[in-house]
Amino acid sequence: MPAPGHFAERYGLIVLIALGESLIAVGVGVGSFPLTVPIVVAALLGMAVSVALWWAYFDVVAPVAERVLRTRQGIDRVRLARDSYTYLHFPMVAGVIYLALGLKKVAQYVGDTAHHALADPLPTTALWSLYGGVAAYLIGHLAFRLRNIGSINRPRAVVAVLLLPAPLALGRVPALAALAVLAGVLVGLIAFEVERYAEARAAVRAEEAHH
Repeated sequence: MPAPGHFAERYGLIVLIALGESLIAVGVGVGSFPLTVPIVVAALLGMAVSVALWWAYFDVVAPVAERVLRTRQGIDRVRLARDSYTYLHFPMVAGVIYLALGLKKVAQYVGDTAHHALADPLPTTALWSLYGGVAAYLIGHLAFRLRNIGSINRPRAVVAVLLLPAPLALGRVPALAALAVLAGVLVGLIAFEVERYAEARAAVRAEEAHH
């Protein structure tokens, strides 16, 4: 197989491209509408969600997983690469695709004059895509970490569990508010991790600089 660093980087780029497409989905959703404050807010909230998911993957777990792959040899390395970057990347990429569908629908609802940006809820399918997509991403990410590092990030596991049934409670919430809740949860998760795991993150950074 290719050098572990190059191999992991290629698959990381797939995740990055998928996240970029989720941002483009907002623009596609409002391409024919005039720019308004709700559209700008929806775009910023969508960006916050995508950046939070980017941070969740690339901040610590991706470089540590690459390091683990580098230490394996022979068939053990091939199996780890197969499991991590094929099977376990699939739910992450699929989750981002579903997220993009939800973001596009939010953008359409806040931009279309047929809907009230601060009153009309999302259709059921779009709401489940929005929250279910992020939940699938986090679950895939948890499995990716478990396969490579052998541990579970408990805060992310809690958030994934909470997001799965969230559409049941948010079915009548306005589209923009539903997106704001999702963005708030993810930004809160990242803020918590930055504070809670500061020393561990610094150790990973030091190790990466050393290599």
